[in-house]
Amino acid sequence: MDEHFQRLADWIDLESVAETERLNERRKRQNGPDAEKSGETLLDLVVTDEDAGLGGRYLLTLVKRNRTLQLPWNRLRVGSPVVLTPNDDSSGDACQGVVTAISRKSIQVAVNDWPEAERLRIDLSPDEITRKRMLNALKRAKDARGRTKELRDILLGQRDLSFKDEEDCNFTAELNESQQAAIRFALSASDVAIIHGPPGTGKTTTIVELICQAVAQGQKVLACAPSNTAVDNLLEKLVDARQKTVRLGHPARVSTRLQDFTLDAQVARHELTGLIREMQREAEGLFRQAGKFTRAKPAHGAKREMRQEAKRLKADIRMLEQQAIDSIVDKADVVCATTTLDESLLGDRRFDLVVIDEACQSTEPGCWMPVLRADRLVLAGDHCQLPPTVLSKQAAKEGLEVSLLERLVGLYGDRITRRLNVQYRMHDQIMNFSSEQFYEGTLQSHESVSGHLLSDLDYVDESFVTIEPVTFIDSAGAGWDEELEPDGLSKRNLQEAELVLRKIAELQDAGVRGRDIAVIAPYAAQVRWLRQNSPDEQVEIDTVDGFQGREKEAVIISMVRSNAEGEIGFLSDARRMNVALTRARRKLIVIGDSATVGGNEFFATMLEYFESIGAYHTVWEETGA
Repeated sequence: MDEHFQRLADWIDLESVAETERLNERRKRQNGPDAEKSGETLLDLVVTDEDAGLGGRYLLTLVKRNRTLQLPWNRLRVGSPVVLTPNDDSSGDACQGVVTAISRKSIQVAVNDWPEAERLRIDLSPDEITRKRMLNALKRAKDARGRTKELRDILLGQRDLSFKDEEDCNFTAELNESQQAAIRFALSASDVAIIHGPPGTGKTTTIVELICQAVAQGQKVLACAPSNTAVDNLLEKLVDARQKTVRLGHPARVSTRLQDFTLDAQVARHELTGLIREMQREAEGLFRQAGKFTRAKPAHGAKREMRQEAKRLKADIRMLEQQAIDSIVDKADVVCATTTLDESLLGDRRFDLVVIDEACQSTEPGCWMPVLRADRLVLAGDHCQLPPTVLSKQAAKEGLEVSLLERLVGLYGDRITRRLNVQYRMHDQIMNFSSEQFYEGTLQSHESVSGHLLSDLDYVDESFVTIEPVTFIDSAGAGWDEELEPDGLSKRNLQEAELVLRKIAELQDAGVRGRDIAVIAPYAAQVRWLRQNSPDEQVEIDTVDGFQGREKEAVIISMVRSNAEGEIGFLSDARRMNVALTRARRKLIVIGDSATVGGNEFFATMLEYFESIGAYHTVWEETGA
């Protein structure tokens, strides 16, 4: 046990070193032309708008100083920790912030302090607070006693699982048989259960119903996920289900439509808030008065007394704020937070049930904070999709990419797991390959989606591109070779990218809306070029990682790799392709070089599948040559 937790702690340290090295590398490039190529830096920005945020924060909207320019492709997302520094000196005064919104032309950041420089740069920032929280959680887990020790031992395979008899449930939502069975199974677990949710199977809907059933039994629930977006998805469905819910976390990280359910917003409405604000004004007045220069010499010790009184008021304010927080959390049946939650807000509270959604997107150390508060634990996710993001190659190789959910599936198998098997997203021909490759052929399409096509939409015309669900376009022999970007950091394939733009135009000519189309490419350079050259901002273009958990009516996948050596790089991770292939609802277009990727067993099987359903075409058909 000690070795296990020490190994996790060592991996966290390796990841911290990798983050720091990446940040230093970006700073070496400073303001040079390559600084933005990593996707983690934006240069030459100016503030165009400001607004007041919750908790006394500023919401700053920034754009390129040259207003005609869009933001380059980047990896920044809502909730990303960032640092704002002067554009010409990244080592100058730093202002920490959190991304609250981002579009093609602007980015909004919540900050506690106003940056003094006129021209700014933004860099993705290492999250040291989260690292320290994880290390502290691992130490507490290692030294645990009582119920936490029992649960810890089960998660390490040192104590056996136990289950009660399954009971009938009065379900409040319309659920299929596999969803109902998963909920009954999870409720019967005395310790831990896993809900395995392949693409489109309604995993989050199932989890929310599980939470509703637990609340109906009088249980208190902590509902978590690794990302703010995933937590917001849970929160939105819980609100729709009329659950008494509070959302912990930085308000800037929470979707605007859900702000009323944040702890900050509920504290602002609490009966103690009026008194707290009066005391804050009084304390600020005392600090200002103590700092003023006056002609008349103040009484000996007067300024010191003012500061002491202001500090006493501040202490009383914190006590009243904690009372308000305790009152709100105690009244909530469900507390929502990311897995790396601010534990000071919860004190020593425990929960009858802790649920972690998208558990496969979190490293194991990231799950231990909520686990420490659980009497029972349910993990939900799909270990056949993308693993957690890990920067340290050494830590990834040693096992940090293996999530807690995946490790438990390997440890206990079917004893701990129930799989959802009806999907509500994809046409049969889009679904079938992934079902056979990753889910033993167990996935079934709901009748509402099994045969749906783009041409079934009222506003879409019938054409070759809209009446077929799957198209593979083979570029083998066309000489469309991949190339390194000029900076040598990433790969792109310009001929393939131009074909992607033509296919977008073809879809739109048939009536498909830009907002219903997505382009997925495995390489940042390809994404950058496509974004810069796409005429429609509503067409979403991103890497595979940016689309996990998402869906669109039509998806175009650009595989990029085309070389004489048959090298495919990280395309060899089949889970990455599983995500890409299962984002489309009605139309999937894949463009790639069969001669390059066909040497890989997985892709060879994929090519055979495309041929078997009549989806195989060549670029010669596209170009008319």
